[in-house]
Amino acid sequence: MSFLYKNLRHLRSLVGFTQDEFAKMFQVSRSRIGSYEENRAAPPVDFLVSLSDHFKIPIDALVRNDLTKTKEKSFINIGNQRVLFPISVDENNEELIEIVAQEAEAGYLRGYADPEYIEHLSKIKLPFLPTGTHRAFPIKGDSMLPVKSGSYIVARFVESVFDIKDGKTYIVLSKSEGMVYKRVFKEIEEHNMLLMVSDNKKYDPYYLPVEDVLELWEFTCSINTQEYDEHELKISSIAMMLTQLGVELKELENTLK
Repeated sequence: MSFLYKNLRHLRSLVGFTQDEFAKMFQVSRSRIGSYEENRAAPPVDFLVSLSDHFKIPIDALVRNDLTKTKEKSFINIGNQRVLFPISVDENNEELIEIVAQEAEAGYLRGYADPEYIEHLSKIKLPFLPTGTHRAFPIKGDSMLPVKSGSYIVARFVESVFDIKDGKTYIVLSKSEGMVYKRVFKEIEEHNMLLMVSDNKKYDPYYLPVEDVLELWEFTCSINTQEYDEHELKISSIAMMLTQLGVELKELENTLK
């Protein structure tokens, strides 16, 4: 099934053009635009190429994806193309947070760019989050303690690897590693790599080629689904005490200077 006729009408409405204005932009008659939008005629290849070049949307996405629920920010720039980025909104047109459940993690690797897949994910709303598009991802294992296995990381979408802040934690979706949560450092200029570091030091750091990266999400907050036991709380208390002591010593040092 082709969604082209619906998408053509929708894209025209996004830029606020009449059929006549749209026709002049692509140097065709208004009646031709009307016939394309009403699905009475199929546009030729040269028109599709012009349409794709103008909106920087791949022809495949114009034909095969229903873009009528998208907004201008539903697309992200990848090189000289714009790729559909599914975003869920509520009845007030406010963004919702999709939850990638534990059992849906493997499916996310196949459906992360598919609006139909994203539409079927469970959703929540957290009004205290900063601006940006967020998703919640499940955490497995103990590589990022004290974040426990079974917790969820709520993270904000990052468009480019060049926007990574060294030493911050990210959900990274990649061709080779799947979905991981790590502390990330850019080593792009030297090696075209990202250095992936676990907070649990029993796991060795490793390099991830930049070209393998499919999506990046920067940590915003975590949702713990399990209680901490007494032993963990004692460790947390000690760590907090040492951190506070370090702050106080730093303040004292500044005062003595």
